[in-house]
Amino acid sequence: MATTDLGAVHGSRVVWTAFVVAAFGFGVGFYGPGIYLVALHRSHGWPIATISLAITAHFLAGALLITVLPDVYRRFGAAATTVSGAALAAAGAIAWTNAQELWQLVPALLLSGAGWSAMSGAALNLIVAPWFEHDRARAISTAFNGASIGGLLFAPLWTVLIARAGLQAAGAMVALATVTIVCPLAWVVLRRAPPATASKGVPPMTRRALLGQPGFMTLSAAFALGMFVQIGLFAHLIARLEPAFGSTIAAFAISLATLCAVLGRSLMGRLLGGHDRRLAMAANFLVQAVGTLLLAFGDGMAPLAVGCVLFGLGVGNLTSLPPLIAQREFRPADVGTVVALVTAINQAVFAFAPAIFGGLRDATGAYPEVFLAGAVLQAIAAGIIVVGRRFS
Repeated sequence: MATTDLGAVHGSRVVWTAFVVAAFGFGVGFYGPGIYLVALHRSHGWPIATISLAITAHFLAGALLITVLPDVYRRFGAAATTVSGAALAAAGAIAWTNAQELWQLVPALLLSGAGWSAMSGAALNLIVAPWFEHDRARAISTAFNGASIGGLLFAPLWTVLIARAGLQAAGAMVALATVTIVCPLAWVVLRRAPPATASKGVPPMTRRALLGQPGFMTLSAAFALGMFVQIGLFAHLIARLEPAFGSTIAAFAISLATLCAVLGRSLMGRLLGGHDRRLAMAANFLVQAVGTLLLAFGDGMAPLAVGCVLFGLGVGNLTSLPPLIAQREFRPADVGTVVALVTAINQAVFAFAPAIFGGLRDATGAYPEVFLAGAVLQAIAAGIIVVGRRFS
């Protein structure tokens, strides 16, 4: 990781700290709820629909808190906010895995939602962006790759721990690891304030004013659609691939898509440079759309595998490119708020994606129509992001 022009060597330390925060934040707050769904249904017999509703509420609670995250960072700083987020995420993991009654999911989702908000993509941008100007694309890409690594490591880790030690012990071990690794690292590295920039002392725009700007609306709408498709299709990808691959290879296909997300994000970070970031994102959406079409109509292992690769190459950029577009199009004082609002809106929208795509699957009786709908939405997202160039 190259050093930053604003903070020299410490900027690289900040990036790798954000990488670790992302790995644990996404491993516990993003991938964890899907594990809880299966485990709680199996252990207690609770309806999947009811647990799914709690998971949706987890993401909605996080989305609400993300909208005020820039204010929290300005008041308390990155170190205190991240340490608190890790502690809340750990408490949420313990609460979810120890729930014995359905009502206990309410405090669990509030804790986990709060922890997730402080370790989400919006939080990563607030940690990293103040240290970088010219090399921000690479810095953001590196930090956000921690999210993909979190998916690769934590999904199988949760499964193994639950199988060998039980749900409650698994939650305790993951919570302990989160607190003992993230909290000291964040406190040591993130307490140092970033160098002063030209935006210091400049009052940020209000959220209402930002929401009314066409540039913000096109940015938010495009990424909300893209994330809606991405989350919805990931939730149903194994079910789509099992008839062709079998359950074991289908699970590896998810890992393949996640590895491609790391590759795609790293390539974008290295190649983006001064190129038009909206056009780059439009191309990203279209590559995903082609992959989604292959997943919709592919027959046999080869086309479905290529579909996973193309879909996966664009996955990581849906979280790392919004901060880079915001950096180019908005004042430095407003970038953190823009990214937080985009992330919150994305999360509020994609929280409903698995259920909506599942309903479409039940209505049509097959997955090709579901994935075709996803490809159409991805193409629409590409069009929206390009239209927004006239306002940038």
